[in-house]
Amino acid sequence: MATPVDGFPAWLAQAQIPEAKLTPAQRGVLQAAFAFRQRCGQDYYSTRLLSHFLLHADTGLKVAQLARLLRLSRPTASRQQGLSSKEAVQAAQHRLAGRPHGKLLPRYAGPVAEFLLSHPDATRYDALNFIERTWGVRVSTVALHHFLKKYGLDRATRAAARAAPPPPEPTPPLAVSPASAPSQPALTVVQAGQGVPVPAPPFSGRGRSTPAPSC
Repeated sequence: MATPVDGFPAWLAQAQIPEAKLTPAQRGVLQAAFAFRQRCGQDYYSTRLLSHFLLHADTGLKVAQLARLLRLSRPTASRQQGLSSKEAVQAAQHRLAGRPHGKLLPRYAGPVAEFLLSHPDATRYDALNFIERTWGVRVSTVALHHFLKKYGLDRATRAAARAAPPPPEPTPPLAVSPASAPSQPALTVVQAGQGVPVPAPPFSGRGRSTPAPSC
């Protein structure tokens, strides 16, 4: 399947890339990319593979130039720039599987959380495959993003939770030694039929005290 442009110079011109300003290394990479484009065509999967290579080949070209070269939108090229090779292949497989169907239910949150905790390096496509295997439901990446964010399972929230400092440990109560404990007044137990002892009046030093008259 041939490309619609007539040749390599025309391919660069439609992307607004001046051929004269290319370095020998850039020219070699783009000529190989043009040959791949001519051989494999412009279908989604060929474009996805070629764009992933060019966006990660450190060519020195701007993302906007590569996007025009492959007839992609600038936001699409930027999103693909942040994907790993595994995610690029998974995205193509997800596209190949067809349109999403089904709905993410609240009862899925627990098993999905357990899957993400036991697979900390899982991509969003790994999570989509887990959901499809478990419940037979296919959903889009946008629906998965909103679902994870709603239940605090998105990557940013999980990273913030791991980075948060642990709560301070409660301070144990101070031990009080028996010597420093406040003394409690002793209680006098009075049995029935016994009188309550009355303390003697204080002695006065102004003479002898008069004895109390006897009854």
